[in-house]
Amino acid sequence: MTDAEHGPLRLIIHAADEASLARARNNARNLLSAEPTAAVEIVVNGPAVAAALAIPDNTDTLLRLCANTLARQDLEAPAEIARVKAAVLYIAQRQRDGWAYMRA
Repeated sequence: MTDAEHGPLRLIIHAADEASLARARNNARNLLSAEPTAAVEIVVNGPAVAAALAIPDNTDTLLRLCANTLARQDLEAPAEIARVKAAVLYIAQRQRDGWAYMRA
């Protein structure tokens, strides 16, 4: 099958700590460089949320911050960074919808 028959590549990259956030950002950049039509989202929870807020990056538009983590850690995120209700729920929904999953 060709890429056109498969539809666009859709990938969720899960980052749960600072090191995995750095890997996720690099993986997203590399994927989009190789496959510009790919849809990529970096789902961030746990300690990675504070790291994402402390270390701005050009991949911030790809981030999906866990609202549960934001509340639990008493953190505020800029309005331009997307939030999801619960990282685990969002990942499960995306997988159900055909997105591939990668843990960074």
